[in-house]
Order: sequence, then C-alpha cells, then structure tokens
Amino acid sequence: MSIRKVVIEPITRIEGHLGAEVDVDEATRVPKDAHVFATMFRGFEVFLRTKPPEDAIAITSRICGVCGASHANASMHAVDMAYGAVPEPLGVLLRNMGFLMTDHLYDHSIILNILGGPDYSSLYVKKLTPMVYQEAQETLSPRRDIHGLTRISDIMDGFVPISGKIWNLTVRYQRFAKEAGIMIYGKHPHPSTIIPGGIATDLTNPDSLIIGYTFRLNLLTAWVKYVYAIWEDLAWFYDEVVGYRDQGKTYDKPNYVSGGLFDDPEAYSSLSSEPEEFYKGMDEVARKRGIKPGIIKDGELISTSYKEINVSISEDVETSFYEEWSTLFTDKDPEGTPLLWGMANPVHHPWNKTTIPSPQPRDFSKKYSWVANVRLVWKDGTVTPFEVGPLARLTVTAYQPSDFGPGNGILRVDLPKSGGATDLPDAVSYPMTLAWRAPAYSTTIQRLLARAFSMVIHASHGWQSIVKAAELIRSGKVATSKPWKAPSRRTFGVGFTEAPRGTVRHWIVQEGGRIVNYQVHAPTTGNASPKDKYGRAPFEMSLLNSKVTEEVGPSEWQGLDYVRAIRSFDPCIACAVHVRVGSREIYRPLF
Repeated sequence: MSIRKVVIEPITRIEGHLGAEVDVDEATRVPKDAHVFATMFRGFEVFLRTKPPEDAIAITSRICGVCGASHANASMHAVDMAYGAVPEPLGVLLRNMGFLMTDHLYDHSIILNILGGPDYSSLYVKKLTPMVYQEAQETLSPRRDIHGLTRISDIMDGFVPISGKIWNLTVRYQRFAKEAGIMIYGKHPHPSTIIPGGIATDLTNPDSLIIGYTFRLNLLTAWVKYVYAIWEDLAWFYDEVVGYRDQGKTYDKPNYVSGGLFDDPEAYSSLSSEPEEFYKGMDEVARKRGIKPGIIKDGELISTSYKEINVSISEDVETSFYEEWSTLFTDKDPEGTPLLWGMANPVHHPWNKTTIPSPQPRDFSKKYSWVANVRLVWKDGTVTPFEVGPLARLTVTAYQPSDFGPGNGILRVDLPKSGGATDLPDAVSYPMTLAWRAPAYSTTIQRLLARAFSMVIHASHGWQSIVKAAELIRSGKVATSKPWKAPSRRTFGVGFTEAPRGTVRHWIVQEGGRIVNYQVHAPTTGNASPKDKYGRAPFEMSLLNSKVTEEVGPSEWQGLDYVRAIRSFDPCIACAVHVRVGSREIYRPLF
C-alpha cells in the first residue's frame, strides 16, 4: 500500500490559522489517517482577567473580523447573567435584528457563494473533475424557473470569482445585510452599541430605522429565495447525480449541540436581576428562542436545556499546546447541579479552566494543536466529541416544536412577497414556502444546504421582529435598557448563542466588577479539536470520510475534497492556501 501525504496549511483563519494533514491510500484514494491543527495562539482569556466585565463585550468581538457580533452577543449574555442586567423588550428585539443581519445573512452569503462556492465553480470542477463538469452541462437545473440558471453548469459558471454572476450578486446583497445591521449595531464587524442590560442604538428617529431596515430586509428576502434554490439544485446534483452523498461525513449517528438563537423579547426581559435567579430562569427563556437549544447524542435529542448544556461542557488539553491547571472557582452551577454531572473533574469545566499556553513542536502522537479538546460529558459518564453549525442547530430545532414545524424533523418557512430586486429573476418576488428535512447525518453537501436554509430562517425571523418592534414603538415603549450595578460578591455567567458557523459559548467569573476568569469557545474550537482518548472531532472525521475524487494521478492531487469538507463548516474566513503533496510544494490559492 502506497501512502500519499497531503498537507493543506493554512486552510482558513480562526483564532489563528488552520492546517490539515491527510494520509491517503493511492490505490483506493481513501484516507487512512488525518489530523487538523490550529497554528496560532489566541490568548483573549489571558488578557481579559482583571478587566471590567462590560468591556469583555467589545474586546471579545475582536476575536473574529467576520462574526464579531457573535462573540459580542455571547459575551453580552454572559455579562447580563453575571450582573443581573436585564434589557427592555425593544432592546432584546434590536439585539436580534442587528445580529441576524451583520453576522448571519451577511456571512452565510459570503461563505456559500464567495468563499465556499468557488470550490464548485467551473474554474475548478472543469480542471480537476472534468467528467463532473460534462455531466453538469448535460443536466437541467430542477429549480431553473426560480433562479434562472438553466443547467447545473450555469450555476458552476456563476461561482467563478470576479466574473461569475452569483459571485457578483453576492457582493451586492451582502452589503444590504451589513447596512441593515449597522443601523442598529453602529458598525461592522465590531458592534459599538451592545451593552449589558440592553443596547445603545440611537432611537431619536425610530421610524427611519424601521423603514431603512425593512427596505433592506425586503431585498434580502428575494435574495435568500434565490440562494436557496441554487444550493438545492447543486446539493441534488452532487448527492444524487455525482454520488458525492457521503463525502465529508462526520458521524454515523450525529452528536450535535445548539445554543439557540433569537431571544423572545418578553421572556428575556422578564428575567431576574439577581444573577443566580437569572441563571435559574434561562431554561424557560432559551426554549422560547426562535432557533432552539439542545443536545443530540448518538442521533437522539436528549436535552433541550440551556443549563444542561452548560454543565456538560468539558475542556482539557491532552493533545493541545497548553499546560494543565488546578484552579477551582466552583464545582457546581448556581442551581446546585454538579459541573460535568460529577462524572469528571470539575476543573475541566470552562468556569474553572485557566489558559496556560505551552508552545512546543507539533507531535501527532502527543500534542499538536492550539485548539483544546472540547467534549460533552453526559449524565451516564460518556465523553463525546460533538459538532456545531447550521446543520446541527437546524436539526436540533427540527425535532422540537417551533415556529417552523411541529418537531417532526421538517422545517417549513413562508416568505412574503419581496419586490425591488431588479437584478434577480421575477420568480423570487412572489410569496414562497420553502422546506428543509433534517438529514440522517452530517456531510459536506448537507452542511452547505443547511447553511442556505439558515438564511431562509433568518429572513423569516427578521419579518417577525420588524412587526414586534413596530408595535412597541407605536405604543410608546421605546426604552431599550435598564440600569445595572456590578455585584460585589462573586457571580457567574454563561452566554450561548449561534454564530453563522455554530454555537458560541462564553463563561465569566466576576467579583466586584472585575473579571476573575473568562473562557471562550468559538464554533471552531470544538469542531477542530484534536484527537484524544475519546475520539476525533468533526473536522478530522470529515477528512477521514472524504475520498479523493480528482480525476488526476496522486502526484497531482490538490486536496479539493478536503478543502470542501473543512470549508463546509465555515471555520471563519478563508486565506491563501499552501498545498504540499509528498515532497513537492505548491503555493497557490485554491480559489
């Protein structure tokens, strides 16, 4: 058996750079081993200590230059809880409305059509898999009456950078999402108006805000209809025609976590101003979120509890570049539940974790990444790697009653008439009902399709929020924030939300208005975790289940299937790619 080593470094940028090394059997084209590694230390948890908790909202948004509002919102929730800072209903709505634009509709557009889409463009499909492109030229697009692209090859042509139609439309429509979000958040990517207990948006002319936001949401509603039709067709083609169905699979029986997204304004504003009582009320509040919190383990929905997610998260450094620690700020949550259910050492819960970097050479048999080992410790004592992302959160939501379905695994969304988008086909201006069925497991293509349907969900939630916000403004309820005061005693906060690429989790320990400890889990923290005694995280699993489909010999492999698998998770923004095949080195962008 001859093994070809394919190294892709860096692939993307999140908390530093990301690389992958895959050992592939040249005869079968099937990977035999795979490792994913982060190559840069972040360190935000270190310099946040001693800072005022309210500063963490602005500081942590700088973790990412794309989804800064995701970290700001997770930090906001954690600080709200630690302070007992409770916003007014309009403040909750404005937080939601800014977030769904600046991070979600904006970022999903970018990753699907500008950062990820080129991997399916004619530029690369024609070069690396010419038989697939020939098939695409001969295959009619099932939804051509909606998006206007007659053949699948027309979609591939549309993804070509700079010249492609879809690529250029994305440049235009992502701007509308940013503009709408900035009207509320002040700027993008690092929002300036998010504060504990509310939001500091200027509401001297609320009618102007509502009109401007609605105008852009109207255009974006047409846009998401267009985008979803395109990705439905591309997913159908690759899964059913090409036979790409199981490429990039993570687990036969999924392990998913969703923190939930979009708070109910009345529920969140009714939380207690006592931090411990605030925590105790979070389950009821989180279950009313538009996108639901929950845990799917071995293919079964086992929890819908915000608090159970919190006590179940473990972080250790067995195979990552950090030293062990012994700090113990608490061994239970504010409700008295033992952290990690008493099944594991509570110092490995993020409220207790101390970040102590330990730089050293990469060794795949020992330590090899700057990403820590994030795992789910359940009540039965099992410890499991898990996946987060659009597919995870939509699946968790699909198996609970929600505004989009009864909990039968299908989400259905009614989008209204949407005029004004003169550069899109007329078909997307009409009302449309769109549906998505949770797949049996996570694959490269299904992760992309779930991202496209997430845009549909976000547009629908935008219309719900506009109606509620207009009602509050008309009734004179224009207050957004309530005063707060830092407790002198030690208090704890945990903030969960959903970035475009998955669950963001922030934990804070504060005392007297100063941060004692802080921990951040970006979505990629868990997805890219290195292998440990409990198994492999999603990135590495997706590589092991990605067979090389390039129609060239092993010496010419460029890692297309591996880049597709990792980019389908959207691990922050894509950078230039350095591919090394065997002893040869190739420096070129993959798009």
